[in-house]
Amino acid sequence: MGEPCPPRLSGAPLTPAATLALAISLALRFIHGLEQRLLNATFGGHNLTLQTRTIQSLAFRLGCDFAGLSLSSSIMEWVPQTRHTMQFPAELTQNACRARPRELRLICIYFLATYYFQSDTNASLLNNYVLGAQLGHEHVNNLREPINISFWHNQSLEGYMVTCVFWKEGASQHYWGVWSPEGCRTEQPSPSQVLCRCNHLSYFAVLMQLSAAPVPVELLAPLTYISLVGCSISVMASLLTLLLHVHTRRQRDSITRIHMNLHASVLLLNVAFLLSPTLAVTPVPGSVCAALAAVLHFALLSCLTWMAIEGFNLYLLLGRVYNIYIRRYVLKLCAVGWGVPAFLVLLVLAVKSSAYGPRTILLSDSQGNGTSFQNMSMCWVRSPEVHSVLVMGYGGLTSLFNLVVLAWALRALRRLKAREKAPGPRACRDTVTVLGLTVLLGTTWALAFFSFGVFLLPQLFLFTVFNSLYGFFLFLWFCSRRCRSEAVAEAEMEAFSSAQTVS
Repeated sequence: MGEPCPPRLSGAPLTPAATLALAISLALRFIHGLEQRLLNATFGGHNLTLQTRTIQSLAFRLGCDFAGLSLSSSIMEWVPQTRHTMQFPAELTQNACRARPRELRLICIYFLATYYFQSDTNASLLNNYVLGAQLGHEHVNNLREPINISFWHNQSLEGYMVTCVFWKEGASQHYWGVWSPEGCRTEQPSPSQVLCRCNHLSYFAVLMQLSAAPVPVELLAPLTYISLVGCSISVMASLLTLLLHVHTRRQRDSITRIHMNLHASVLLLNVAFLLSPTLAVTPVPGSVCAALAAVLHFALLSCLTWMAIEGFNLYLLLGRVYNIYIRRYVLKLCAVGWGVPAFLVLLVLAVKSSAYGPRTILLSDSQGNGTSFQNMSMCWVRSPEVHSVLVMGYGGLTSLFNLVVLAWALRALRRLKAREKAPGPRACRDTVTVLGLTVLLGTTWALAFFSFGVFLLPQLFLFTVFNSLYGFFLFLWFCSRRCRSEAVAEAEMEAFSSAQTVS
């Protein structure tokens, strides 16, 4: 059994795209050819074993009286202290034998190399192992009793996020397949063992990457409920705010327009977030999920940018003693608030379009002496680099900027209040205003940086409650500001009427 080698080509060198296409074609032809040779091989006895430096292949004759099979890896000299097992249930052959009783051929292929399964994921494969199994030309899926695949590592896997995945052929635009967790359940009976329970046959592996602690599965239902209710309330509040602004002729100043742009970005963010888990399911095309993920990322960046613009505007208002004029001020702010996020998202799409798509979120479930894992998906940023720079980094900078502005504004108003001999209504009103701006400036988004250790549980609930209701809090701010402006207008009218009466 041979292995594919890069061809020797003469003439002009291949472009990177052509080289990738050639590598994909070679891997696909080799693996499919290997499968066919094993399915058609003639051998005596009940099984056949073939082995090279990086591949081990086995073929078994199975009858309709199949009672199950357990396989264990042999100790290979070039793979010290690593092992794996595969356990097949008796149900494996039932559907095929029910249709037509006959002898079946089960093939198992163990790859100790990952270059046959190149994908756009940024995680590594545990032990560089890929274990595959196929039952003749049958499609085996939706098994009631799962196939158990165990992987062992020579060191503890604590601190890593491990996910059981299978090779989903034809699901990628750039490679001949992608790693997908569909139909597989991840468990960790011990710190160095990963147990995959899958309901179908395919090529299996364990994705391994450094990650934060997984979310406990028992928190999924309450957090989902809070997010759904909170985001729905925020959507209605933002819509109502925008409609009130459109149908009123008053309060068309630059401050109100900035508020309305923030409301629009929050509305887009909440709508995209509510749709994200729904469009991450299997029947939905991957391109639709990737498009929604890009929109969700754009909405988040826009929301963060408009929060920073609110902080910048507050600085100008207080720093210039409420007297500011910049030509086409709101138009310039719109170019920043909407243009910069759009440019960043388009840049990511141009450089690495695979950065968006279904994002798997790991959920832990403690059972007895071991820990099992479940997966949920949403349409979001998949690239760790993009997430680190353009989600956490961008959000951290805007939150830090607004916290500094807020601290400076509180200090400025404290000095203004101290200059007055008696606490005047204006100083008190300004203090209340700045306290309200703690929500307007999005300071609660800084909670995202406390998702570790003992802070994880309270952070999850506080972050979910405050930020899912962020649009509603903005609505309350809009209402209070409108009521205050109407009260000021009435006071001015009364003063004018009194002056007219005296005169």
